[in-house]
Amino acid sequence: MFKKNFIILSIIVSISGMTQGMLLPLIAIIFEHDNVSTFVNGLHASSIYIGVFLASLFLEGLLRKFGYKNLIIIGGAIIFLSLGLFPILENMTIWFILRLLVGVGDNMLHFSTQSWLTESTPRHKLGRIISIYGLSFSAGFMVGPLLSKLYDIHEALPFVVSSLLTLCACSLILLLKNQYPEAQTSTISLKNTTANFGKVMKTSWVAFLFPMMYGVLEASLNSNFPVFAMKNGVDVNLIILIIPAYSLGAILFQLPLGIVSDKVNRNLLLTAVTLIGAFIFTLCQLFISNGYVLLILFFIAGIFIGSLYSLGVTLMTEITPKVLLPAGNLMCGLIFSIGSITGPIIGGMTIQLSHNTQFFSFIAVILVLISAATFYDYKKRYTVTK
Repeated sequence: MFKKNFIILSIIVSISGMTQGMLLPLIAIIFEHDNVSTFVNGLHASSIYIGVFLASLFLEGLLRKFGYKNLIIIGGAIIFLSLGLFPILENMTIWFILRLLVGVGDNMLHFSTQSWLTESTPRHKLGRIISIYGLSFSAGFMVGPLLSKLYDIHEALPFVVSSLLTLCACSLILLLKNQYPEAQTSTISLKNTTANFGKVMKTSWVAFLFPMMYGVLEASLNSNFPVFAMKNGVDVNLIILIIPAYSLGAILFQLPLGIVSDKVNRNLLLTAVTLIGAFIFTLCQLFISNGYVLLILFFIAGIFIGSLYSLGVTLMTEITPKVLLPAGNLMCGLIFSIGSITGPIIGGMTIQLSHNTQFFSFIAVILVLISAATFYDYKKRYTVTK
């Protein structure tokens, strides 16, 4: 039963990843061709994550009321309809709203599937299972930018194809029996959800740094980077290959990193990979106009930090009381959305204020700070345990 659930949930999250991976670079390139400013382009890209953020405030109550299966059906329907409207309603403001709705639907899918898995997975398999789950998202996210090439055939084609794939994937959930998260004694309300957020932050704050950083990376690399690369003379056809190279690195090493995280201290592992990631993006800054070197560096970056979200979720599940896991999973989505909203905005401002000379440096700085904070938390927990 668990295996059947896991396969279907992984398929759903992979199609969700594909949708995000397609929308971000496709619309960024369309706006760049329309001479939309870098800052506005980045701001517009954040709309999908504003939707993720807004949905996070209410999803715990909806999940406890309707169950995992029903919330996935609702989220899939929102994404299916929103994607279908993109080629019909070609307007920047309307596209902002549609991307926001896609964000709402995506969060419903991610929160439901992630919560379902973290609550039902045996603890000794947690790192491995969550890594495969994250790998499924990364695989979809890698295919997304390639799907955007369908725009050259017909401008509506990438939206229609991703819409139909979403419908097919989410229809698989009908094969599963609805389940509900572990009950809690307090009443379901926004106030209690907020209170649960506070409890989770006290015990697990360090774990949320990684979904946040994953959001910064996902959004800025897929929306800011295409614009930055084009302004530095990198060919568009090469850009469309560079972005999936990051996801490919994540896919190939997500499971090995997950297995390693089950055997070593997760804080130390995360301290190391974020520090290595900072070094790689510093190298990217030195080769901003060499697309082939960037292709290799993006692949290596994906190996080390392409799994930050799943590693963060695994750490959160390990250090959070089980009754608070729905709130913890919701916080992962909430913090991810904050990173995803601020990432393109800061990235766009960095590019604009530096006159198209800086982008990767802001990513490297954040990674160094997170590495230091993670090591601090490790020392603190080790001292308390000792």
